[in-house]
Parts: sequence; C-alpha cells; structure tokens
Amino acid sequence: MPTTTETTSHTGRLRARWNACADLLERWIGHDLIALAARVALAAIFLMSGRTKVTGLLTVSDGTYALFREEYHVPLLPPDLAAHLATYAEHLFPLLLVLGLATRLSALGLLGMTLVIQVFVYPDAWPTHLSWAGLLLYLAAHGGGRLSVDRSLGLH
Repeated sequence: MPTTTETTSHTGRLRARWNACADLLERWIGHDLIALAARVALAAIFLMSGRTKVTGLLTVSDGTYALFREEYHVPLLPPDLAAHLATYAEHLFPLLLVLGLATRLSALGLLGMTLVIQVFVYPDAWPTHLSWAGLLLYLAAHGGGRLSVDRSLGLH
C-alpha cells in the first residue's frame, strides 16, 4: 500500500506532466491562431446567411423582403430597411473579419446582430447564438491577432 508521501509525489508528477502539456499547447496554438480561426468561422456563418438574402452581387431578394415583413419581427425598424441593413451587414462584417480589419468593431456589430436574432427572430436557437457570441466576445476583447490588417496598421 502506497504511503501518503508516495501518493502525493505521484500526484505532483502527474500534475507537472499535465501542466507541461498544457503549456506546450498554449505556445503552439496561442491567441493568433484562435483569433484567425474565430474570424474565418464567423465570417463563413454570416456570409453564407447573407448570400441567401440576395440575387446577383448585392440585390436584396423579394424573398428576403417577405421574410422581414412576415417572419422576422425586428422592432423599431421598418421591414424593408431591416432587410437591407441585415443583408449588407452580413456581407460587410464577414469581409472585414477575414481581413482582420476593424476586427473589434466588426465583432461588436455581429454580436449586436446575434442578440437581435436571438431575442426577436429565433429565441429557441440560443445554443447556436451563444457559441457565436462567445467567439465574437473573444474577438471584441482581444482583437484579430498578428495575422490581421489591424496589426499591420499598428492597431491592437
């Protein structure tokens, strides 16, 4: 039967190995890779949604107007204006995120959009919206990282 000292020593060695692995992962992955992955993932989600709202390059479709009039009940904005704002935001902010240009502002814009979608459009989709919000909050707080236009312009 192991003594208390042997058990404590074994536990300490396991903890040290675990912490060494964690430190290695932190060095390999780091903020820059996380920020890039978050930027691209979120850009894909919102851009793909935006592309369903248009015909051609950026012509808001009749179906989009109908959705905003009949299904998406966004308060304070007329449905046609809300359709335009949402559609253009879903094209502009993803582009900026991929470039890492105005990353924090773009993340906050998409976070606002996510909150509107959660509260007024699809309240039952909170697990999806929470995952978006988590990534957007990370980008708003930490920026786009070294692999961004923001950083090359000297912005953090």
